[in-house]
Amino acid sequence: MSKNRYCLALDLKTDPVLIGEYERWHQDVWPEIKESLRVAGIVEMEIYRISNRLFMIMETNSSFSFERKAAMDQANEKVQEWEQLMWKYQQGIPGTVDGQKWVLMHKMFSL
Repeated sequence: MSKNRYCLALDLKTDPVLIGEYERWHQDVWPEIKESLRVAGIVEMEIYRISNRLFMIMETNSSFSFERKAAMDQANEKVQEWEQLMWKYQQGIPGTVDGQKWVLMHKMFSL
């Protein structure tokens, strides 16, 4: 099965207390959220942080699409609850529109 890799960015609010809370939430992500990621075709996911900038790497199988994932998320009450909770800590990166979360990054180099 082929894999695709996507890299995305998002900022957290610049508040050490909120950043700490956000990291704690991600030490114990709700099982329903993990399951929704797997069902959407996400095989592996890692999130890294420096200061308030987040960087996510997703490895997906051939069934994954951002449109399908968005539709699944809209229909999943638990995912909506999680996203609402996480927005307390998040803010869009410069250049995004209000309310925009994770932004797909453009690959510009590979070795």
